[in-house]
Amino acid sequence: MHEDDFLKLGYKIKFERGKRKISQLDLALKTGLTTRTVSRIECGAIDPKYSTLVRIAEALDLDITDLLNFRL
Repeated sequence: MHEDDFLKLGYKIKFERGKRKISQLDLALKTGLTTRTVSRIECGAIDPKYSTLVRIAEALDLDITDLLNFRL
């Protein structure tokens, strides 16, 4: 993925989290991540592992392919 893709992915996660009214803390608790990690992913500051993205997708009740679809 390119740097721009990290920003799009982060925005998608934040968008989906917002639709479900889930806080970063709630998402962190559901995924076993720290709130700082969730924040950094949403800001596009880090390249999350595939297994992390699967956990996030599951916590948001999404299929991984839906999470990786950046068109909103």
